[in-house]
Amino acid sequence: MRTSNDRSIAGLLVAQVLGAFNDNAFKFVAALLAVRAIEGVVPAGPELEFASQSAMTTAFVVFTLPLMLFSLPASVWIDRISKRSILVATKGLEILLMALGTVALRLAPEGGLPVLVILAAMGAQSALFSPAKYGILPEILSPRELIRGNGRIETWTMVAIIAGTASAGHLLDLTSSFDGGPVWWIGLFLTANAVVGFAAILRLPEVPPASAALPIRTVVGEAWRAVRDDRVLWLASAGSVFFWAIASLVSQDALVYAKARLSLGVEQAPLPLAASGVGVALGAYLVGKLSRGRVDTGWIPLGTLGITAACAAIGLSTPGFHGVVVWMAAVGVFCGWVIVPLNTLIQIHAPKSRRGAVIALVNAAQYGGILVGSLSCDALARHSIDSAGVFVAAAIATLIGTAWALWLLPQAGVRLVLVLLTQTIYRLRVRGAEHVPTDGGALLVCNHESFVDGLLISASLDRPVRFIVEKSVYDKRWLRWFMRLFGFVPIAQDAPPRELLESIRLAGEALDRGELVCIFAEGEITRTGQMLPFRRGFSRIIKGRNVPVVPVHLDRVWGSLLSFSRSKWLQIPRKITVSFGDQLPASVSGAEVRARVRELASAAWAERIEDAGPLHAEFVRSARRVPWRLAAADERVPRVSRIGLLASAVAIARELRAEWSDVSRVGVLLPPSVAGAAVNIAASLAGRTTVNLNFTTGPAVMRAAIERAELRNVVTSRAFLERVGVELPAGVEPIFCEDLERRISVVLRARSVLAALFMPIVWLERTCGSDAVVKPGDPATVIFSSGSTGDPKGVVLTHHNIGSNADGVAQAIPVTKDDRMLGSLPLFHSFGTLGLWFALRNGIATVFCANPLDAVAVGRTVQRYSLTLLIATPTFLQIYTRRCTPGQFGSLRLVVVGAEKLPARIADAFEEKFGVRPLEGYGTTECAPVVAVNAPGFRAPGFYQPASRRGTVGQPLPGISVRVVDPESRDPLPIGETGVLEVMGPNVMRGYLGCADLTAEVLHDGWYSTGDIARVDDDGYITITDRLSRFSKIGGEMVPHGRVETELQDAAGAIAQVFAVTGIPSDSKGEQLVVLHTLDESRIPEIRAELERRGLPNLFIPRESAFVQVDELPVLGTGKLDLRGVKELALARFAGD
Repeated sequence: MRTSNDRSIAGLLVAQVLGAFNDNAFKFVAALLAVRAIEGVVPAGPELEFASQSAMTTAFVVFTLPLMLFSLPASVWIDRISKRSILVATKGLEILLMALGTVALRLAPEGGLPVLVILAAMGAQSALFSPAKYGILPEILSPRELIRGNGRIETWTMVAIIAGTASAGHLLDLTSSFDGGPVWWIGLFLTANAVVGFAAILRLPEVPPASAALPIRTVVGEAWRAVRDDRVLWLASAGSVFFWAIASLVSQDALVYAKARLSLGVEQAPLPLAASGVGVALGAYLVGKLSRGRVDTGWIPLGTLGITAACAAIGLSTPGFHGVVVWMAAVGVFCGWVIVPLNTLIQIHAPKSRRGAVIALVNAAQYGGILVGSLSCDALARHSIDSAGVFVAAAIATLIGTAWALWLLPQAGVRLVLVLLTQTIYRLRVRGAEHVPTDGGALLVCNHESFVDGLLISASLDRPVRFIVEKSVYDKRWLRWFMRLFGFVPIAQDAPPRELLESIRLAGEALDRGELVCIFAEGEITRTGQMLPFRRGFSRIIKGRNVPVVPVHLDRVWGSLLSFSRSKWLQIPRKITVSFGDQLPASVSGAEVRARVRELASAAWAERIEDAGPLHAEFVRSARRVPWRLAAADERVPRVSRIGLLASAVAIARELRAEWSDVSRVGVLLPPSVAGAAVNIAASLAGRTTVNLNFTTGPAVMRAAIERAELRNVVTSRAFLERVGVELPAGVEPIFCEDLERRISVVLRARSVLAALFMPIVWLERTCGSDAVVKPGDPATVIFSSGSTGDPKGVVLTHHNIGSNADGVAQAIPVTKDDRMLGSLPLFHSFGTLGLWFALRNGIATVFCANPLDAVAVGRTVQRYSLTLLIATPTFLQIYTRRCTPGQFGSLRLVVVGAEKLPARIADAFEEKFGVRPLEGYGTTECAPVVAVNAPGFRAPGFYQPASRRGTVGQPLPGISVRVVDPESRDPLPIGETGVLEVMGPNVMRGYLGCADLTAEVLHDGWYSTGDIARVDDDGYITITDRLSRFSKIGGEMVPHGRVETELQDAAGAIAQVFAVTGIPSDSKGEQLVVLHTLDESRIPEIRAELERRGLPNLFIPRESAFVQVDELPVLGTGKLDLRGVKELALARFAGD
């Protein structure tokens, strides 16, 4: 959508383009008329080259001298009158001058004094127009739009210069082709351009005068002091003067070089110079686009070095016509990289009340530089230096000027390195830079993932940043000089108090001076992939200061070559997102800043969808990298390679094209197995949404799921259906794997292998039956929730939901190509689905075990395949602890437990027997499913970074943020308080299938309400207390079932789960507790007495009559306690009470 600013600058652009065209066309017409006159009397050779150089110099001086002389008087009017009024008046003056130019060409078609007088007047007109043009830009554009606006101005100005320069010879040749040579027709054409430019400038909005009227001496004096007192403005002004001197020298010499060295005629001579104009337009456009709203001074030395190289190439070699055109175009590109940042710096740093006067003063100096460059060209010619030698002289002068600038401003050298890094190795995406103050102090607080974090932050901002660094790093001999040069502040957490206070004082003084200071609050680079606790140093720095705190997050740096990730991969350019959050008050706590940084991480991870692919895409790429490595195995298929699994999926998808042709969702009823994995991959390749059906819930629930998902067919197995005793509902077509295996021919298998190996992914999707390109935002699966607390709901998860969750798990729990994982969780379980794609995307093998309750089979499988990773539920761990031998689990290095709370007694027993401490995680189906996980810490000499905390479910995964809210008002609660846990991140579901009302109940502005009661500590670790639905309100007090269960288990000294607590209605107190148990009834009085001895509140101690003995506690197929079944048993037992 076009904004008013777009329309305003469009009018200015049109007026500028036509004005620049007229200036250059008329100037070169005057110069070429003079050269044409000389060629008639001076013989070819060095004498003609010198005479041509003098004629060119005369035309350039006649135009430039008034530019310089009238710029100072312009400074008097530029701020006391509206800049729009000045622009309108000067465009009106241009119409008059072009009309007089027509008369001059009519009276003197051979050129001469009348034409030069008009040319001088045009220079004076430009002296008034130029500062108003540049001065009005900051008044109609925001600071973030200014660099782009300057880029557009310079781009289209160069287009006009090209057109004006190139058309001069053509216009002369065109008029010469008519009898009488009506050169004055050129004047009529230029007058028409001036009229159009006048009409365009009227579109500019009204702007007020910048200051009151003052005498010229005062105005010029104030402008001079503004330039002198601001070092950046002074250096930018000096740099622009030097640049224009070189530009004038090169552009004037280019015409002579074209005629003398390339033997081009009047019509072709301007072509190399026109090529440079094309280059300037391209360079200005590129720097405006690539800077992304930032004024990056690193482009300036990069541009000047490029100008040096290109000029030297022209002067020292004999490139010929095409070579000269290419090199002159390169000169132009590099000039664009220089002039746009310089102009923007001058506009930004000039005081608002004197901006026009400063620009006019700088313009006068620039025109002086142009005059010097033009006269230098003539002087070099007088000293017998030919046109090639002038190019060499320009290269030498530019190189010396670059070295001088880098000596005076070494920061520009660093910015040069940053530009090279961010345009080659890294590709920066900056979000929220407007939250960083354009002036004044601010403290940036950022996460720390690599050695280049500081460079990336510096590259994201226009302003210089002072970094607080660990003293041990600051003191390294090869870094100390650099850190001192750029004002780094060393700090050591374990330093004596006096030294620590000195570091804090230095950082605080920098803030007081209005500088930006950045601290990596974690204190060290993360080695675990997780955000470390924030230290308290930054709070001391801002204490008592009225400066804002800006949270900053770096995304995708983990995994790059300069991070500590063990799974580095070469990706050039590597896309990095730098996010700046809303300003926070100086009183903010470290935990609050950390929470804001996590929210920035969630937003950045959500944006990864722009570069992500569907789930199967990463598997296809990894399969092709290592095609013959083990991918999966089960009891029936002892080994299948990665390419074999992919080829099987392709063959299945192609064979089922008819059955899947007019459906969007496909049913799968298979155990964890190679076949189950292949069918899920096939459906993904075919662009279909899988629905893995839960065969443990009973026929009614399965039928409801099939109807809700509108499934027409289900891929299953006769042997499996017979084993589990399940029948598909009527009206659903079964597709049996046994039949499918016979249907797939040898030819189709061979073609599928070739397609899996070589076919582009998009073509592969098409051949597998996808109707369109599969996108990361498309639904990948519908998982019906376990129904542990109510009716199952169909959770719609996209490819990006699952893929981002798998990537987050991989960052928190790094795996290697040598890892092998047990796939025992059913595919209808969200952890089972994640485990499948986690392994496929990360190149690790999965060995499936169809029945996770069969401890003998599980132990045998782990031992046989030397599995290293186990994902299970606490219920399953109890079984394995009782029935597996220590040797069977000897290869395990990591055990992650989820789906329900992990009691300490189960973890202790497992660790005691197998020597591996289970790490508890937490998730919900709606979050794809992992929200948080305890992870292995990092140990090395001098380092220890924990990534787990007992009694908690760990920290949120990278890219996920959490908060705790009041159960009734949903207002966020302070850190450390208990309430309902909410989750935000790219893993949060799209919604419930066909249940918009239920979706709206749990999703609010991107936050998913888990219904779990939790608290989050200062370091981000989450403790789950219970589910909101697992409370009973007894006599007005909320009694948590989970806590009562834990107390009962401890009082009984039981490792296995023997108690299940629920609540049922009570006439007297609203609700009452009921406890199902599997113990001998005689132990109940003793256990209740133990609860009383422990000081448990009376409301938390169930009545003895509320204990109900059962043969076994109801458990879901996922291994979780069936809370709904518990309540139904309790209600049945007390139905008559």
